[in-house]
Amino acid sequence: MKKSLIALAVLGAIAGAAQAQSSVTIYGIVDTGIVYTSKVSTATGANGLSSNNGSKFSVNSGIIQGSRLGFKGVEDLGGGLKALFQLEAGFANDTGALQGDKGSTTLFRRKSVVGLGGNFGSVLLGRQTDILDDVSQWTSVQDFGGVTGAVGHNLDRLEGTRTNNSIRYNTPDVSGFTASAIYGFGETAGQTSSGQSFGLGGQYANGPLGLFAAYYQSKLGTTPSDVSLTNSAPVFAGAHAGDTALKTFSLGASYQAGPARLYGNWSRVKQPLAYSSTANTTGVIQPGSFTIGSFNNQKADIFELGVNYAVTAPLHLLASVQYSKLTFADVGSDKGKLTQINLGTDYFLSKRTDLYAFVSNLRAKDAVNPGVLGDSTGSDNNQTAVAVGIRHKF
Repeated sequence: MKKSLIALAVLGAIAGAAQAQSSVTIYGIVDTGIVYTSKVSTATGANGLSSNNGSKFSVNSGIIQGSRLGFKGVEDLGGGLKALFQLEAGFANDTGALQGDKGSTTLFRRKSVVGLGGNFGSVLLGRQTDILDDVSQWTSVQDFGGVTGAVGHNLDRLEGTRTNNSIRYNTPDVSGFTASAIYGFGETAGQTSSGQSFGLGGQYANGPLGLFAAYYQSKLGTTPSDVSLTNSAPVFAGAHAGDTALKTFSLGASYQAGPARLYGNWSRVKQPLAYSSTANTTGVIQPGSFTIGSFNNQKADIFELGVNYAVTAPLHLLASVQYSKLTFADVGSDKGKLTQINLGTDYFLSKRTDLYAFVSNLRAKDAVNPGVLGDSTGSDNNQTAVAVGIRHKF
């Protein structure tokens, strides 16, 4: 009897030690709201645009943050070395459907990585975002999420675009500074540059101040590692595998001044292979053969200013403005402009649950209006969207 008790005690100690050295966390976000959108295109005309539109009511999933279910874990390997993994699936909780890439049913579309971490930082392999997703905490993406995607953040990657078949290195935190580099393999025999992508950047967080700078570049290929190229289903005239399709560079800053978080940023995005058809008789640029985030331009400069003001600990007032200056190809010196103004409030019922309400107005000049939440206005240059929703984290 005594020996059995001793054996049970030893096994219990071993099990406790193993549990302390390894852990797995299940987490998720469920974000849903009711949305009213004005001037949504109801049909497609012969020129790719429609003069017919009407208001729309809908229940949308992932207005601020995409609804998701994730698993992440760590195992202590000794000597400061740890094994890491993270799997994250996206879903539309308004329908229950799995959110995958265009033409697929990818399960862990948001993240699927495994790697090692330690005093040197971390190295992760798989499907993952680059540092431009990390630094979105200093931008309007933190407050308004997908509401600012169509006006520019889907294009400059601050909304978080994935890179397949990638390896990413993250430095340890050095007095508030961290850096990261990512490389995506195109996996094409005999041509390393086909489908290749790479990026690097850094951010600094010290007290009330946040700063960031980041760059990302991707190339065409049969299996492009940059998921934005796959989802856009581009068709290029005279382009070849290995040709550069996207370059984006971003700078930004954030400062906590008492109850107010002030922020501003600028991104320049180049799509050397993008082209549009000629302008129609109204001067509106037509949709082209290549578009990322509803843009069919060769160059875009995206500017943003915003504020998050905490009236009380649970109640926050939000405001931001985005201005995108677009330069189109093959239409002379024609340029387009997109301007979006957002106002909102976010009330935290607890650390995990909040209620939010937004109103946004997006105006286009000499460009197609992509719609605040992706519902195009057709030939109309002005759209307003109102969203009221709830977000719960677990």
